[in-house]
Amino acid sequence: MEDTVQHLYKRAHNAFKKVEFWPQEKVDMMCQACAWEWDKEENRKLLAKMAVEESGIGRYEDKVHKISDKARGSLYDQLGAKTCGIVEDIPEKGLKILAKPIGVVANVVPCTNPESTVVAMGLSLLKTRNAMIVSPHPRTQAASYEAVEIGRRALKKIGAPEDLMLCIRNTSHEKTSELMNVCDYAVATGGAALVKVVYAAGKPAQTVGAGNVVSIIDSTADLAGAAHKIMKSKIGNNAASCSSENAVAIEECVFDEMMGNLQSEGGYLCSTEEREQLREVMWPDGVHLNRDIVAKPVKYIADLAKIKIPEGTKFLMVMGKKIGPEDMFSGEKLSLTMTVWKWIDFDDMLDRLEKILKFSGEGHSASIHSTRDDRQLQLAIRANVGRVNCNMPHGAANSGSWFSGNPFTDTLGCGTWAGNISSRNINWRQFLNYTNLSVPIPEFHPSEDALFGDYLKKYGKE
Repeated sequence: MEDTVQHLYKRAHNAFKKVEFWPQEKVDMMCQACAWEWDKEENRKLLAKMAVEESGIGRYEDKVHKISDKARGSLYDQLGAKTCGIVEDIPEKGLKILAKPIGVVANVVPCTNPESTVVAMGLSLLKTRNAMIVSPHPRTQAASYEAVEIGRRALKKIGAPEDLMLCIRNTSHEKTSELMNVCDYAVATGGAALVKVVYAAGKPAQTVGAGNVVSIIDSTADLAGAAHKIMKSKIGNNAASCSSENAVAIEECVFDEMMGNLQSEGGYLCSTEEREQLREVMWPDGVHLNRDIVAKPVKYIADLAKIKIPEGTKFLMVMGKKIGPEDMFSGEKLSLTMTVWKWIDFDDMLDRLEKILKFSGEGHSASIHSTRDDRQLQLAIRANVGRVNCNMPHGAANSGSWFSGNPFTDTLGCGTWAGNISSRNINWRQFLNYTNLSVPIPEFHPSEDALFGDYLKKYGKE
């Protein structure tokens, strides 16, 4: 008999109560056990195969690799972190800070990463002693369910409550909404439209936003190296990731050289006529992205658009024309297509980036290939995004990698810019409550000079 959402919550809550006061060593053992099982080659291959076959999205080989990265990387980011009992002691303030779990968390999983999102969020929630009920995407139910089952087997092996991980069977939008209503918290990874649905449930939630990564390339960059990194990032998992480069913006003085490098890496620049053919295929109604081209092979997209591409083509490029709904190529594409912009003045390019992000992708991420530290910092200051990656393959670096310091996750907060509660890479840090235990300390009142000194020196007391 299939569990109702209410019954799933009851099971998960009972499991949560069993581990609510567990010590750190037992909690960490759960995380290690599950990460080990998810990282086993046979399990990674099974999950990747199921995900690709169910969704028709992405590349099997890339998913096999990604599952390992998310399992090992998420575990690595947790090493030594205190999430149980007293996690901070500040004697001079008479404070002890205690970490506490939330309860049962609804994990709404996308079809683009139905397996690795279970892994990354699963480890974050175990680390914080929370239970998880997964709501899989309707297109990829089996992959998400199997990922949960692997985690449950790992928990059983070490004597931990298996019901810390559960998954809805025969999911639907109605069941997802009900789950978010009954759970204590929600984390939802998916399109921007999901944000309103999640918050409508009335529970605290971590959500995400659309990605529309523009990679700025200036004349100081290693152009050949940048082109190779962009290609590797762009074609990874057939551009299923919201962190995949959606556009490149090239300084005019190196435009021809950089375009030559991109073409050498397998980029094909569409003619004006081919651009229009591609647009009609990608946005048949002029507004909504054709789901059938998301994360599909480049030849598949080219054939649909009746574009004859050379042997060895890895991704399509189109010149950017306008910003906004009148030119959808300026937004997120989730496919092996990339928009190309040309710029002369860096400040003007940042103004243009602001408009692009306002249309699509504000809060998410941006990229730059440049050896100029001032430009890297200027981009980080100006762009309303949660992440700026420099001189790296953006898709690989953005949600955690072994060559960047970004925390491992599959869930990228986009801050208030996108209606999210956080702009951080969502991991265990977002799933804890804290209690301050305060005892008396010697009374202290700061002096007038300590509080107002700089102001009084300049303006006086009048």
